[in-house]
Amino acid sequence: MILKMDMRERALQALLQREPDEKAAEVTALHDDWLEQRLPLRPDALLREPMNEGGQSALPGRPDRPRLVAPKDLPQRSAHTRTGHAALIHAVAHIEFNAINLALDAVWRFADLPAAFYADWLRVAREEALHFSLLQTHLRTLGHAYGDFEAHDGLWMMTAKTSADVLARMALVPRLLEARGLDATPPMQARLARAGDTRAVEILELILRDEVGHVEVGNRWFRHLCAQRGLEPLAHFRQLAREYGAPRLKPPFNLEARRRAGFDEAELLALHQPD
Repeated sequence: MILKMDMRERALQALLQREPDEKAAEVTALHDDWLEQRLPLRPDALLREPMNEGGQSALPGRPDRPRLVAPKDLPQRSAHTRTGHAALIHAVAHIEFNAINLALDAVWRFADLPAAFYADWLRVAREEALHFSLLQTHLRTLGHAYGDFEAHDGLWMMTAKTSADVLARMALVPRLLEARGLDATPPMQARLARAGDTRAVEILELILRDEVGHVEVGNRWFRHLCAQRGLEPLAHFRQLAREYGAPRLKPPFNLEARRRAGFDEAELLALHQPD
């Protein structure tokens, strides 16, 4: 008997897609199929990570460009120049493209979790796909496309480092690295508003609204897993941050957005305290 491809296998298939616009379309179709109950879900399935000919992980599927460089090697450009303006939009598009990948990776990689876990992260993937598509469309109005500027790979590097432990993944990707976007978005909107790009400001407003929900998903499943393992969330988060070499967060912090994303007052206070 041939089993129909389930939601997690489809997520892996979408993650392998290299062409960004096609990936966004595949994710949207996958989520529609899930909502219409056209897909089974097999949480207990242990899926194998695809490898390339060199024996390295084939994940994530991504185009040959942008060229990936260390963060320190990214050119510094003013948003008040045409090139710098486009490069800033490109940087956000790159984050959103990576966010599609990390959400899909959470769906296929981690077995034996509640069905709501997979549904949450598939919804996140769909929303990240929308964000990417909006930014890609806007970037084209500026005479550029995704891949035209250098980018760094920090978000996926932490995704790969936490591949063996779903608790570490929830702690350090959505509730740490993605939560940085809650802090960074309002100043970025101000820069784009000064540059006269009202459409980019509108897109970032939508992204900020959705990202609050995405960080909340990470917070919720982090706490669920901590309770399941008998761990105190804040202490264990700090331990994981040290163990995995997570970057230190720097102010200013968007405390209002972080509260809406599920951070409690002790966690917000800890942002200002050394380990």
